Amino acid sequence: MNDVTIFESYVTYGRRKHNTFEINFKNNVMSLLTILLILIIAGILLWLVNTYIPMDSKIKTILNVVVVIVVIVWILKVFGIFTYLKDFHV
Repeated sequence: MNDVTIFESYVTYGRRKHNTFEINFKNNVMSLLTILLILIIAGILLWLVNTYIPMDSKIKTILNVVVVIVVIVWILKVFGIFTYLKDFHV
């Protein structure tokens, strides 16, 4: 079953039935807020390092590139695109 279901199905947790669409929607909203919060924190930390820690410009460039690549790979993993690319065969 996908993260977001179009049809309504019910899942039993314990003795209560829950609508899976509501459960998945709530989980997706929280994950998007978490992703946004982590991106903001990573950006602020990178800005603080670039602004207040004296480094050579080459080292700053390498640090920025590494952080951007790590964040992009993390986002691809979060959205499941990285596993799709990993399983892709020509």
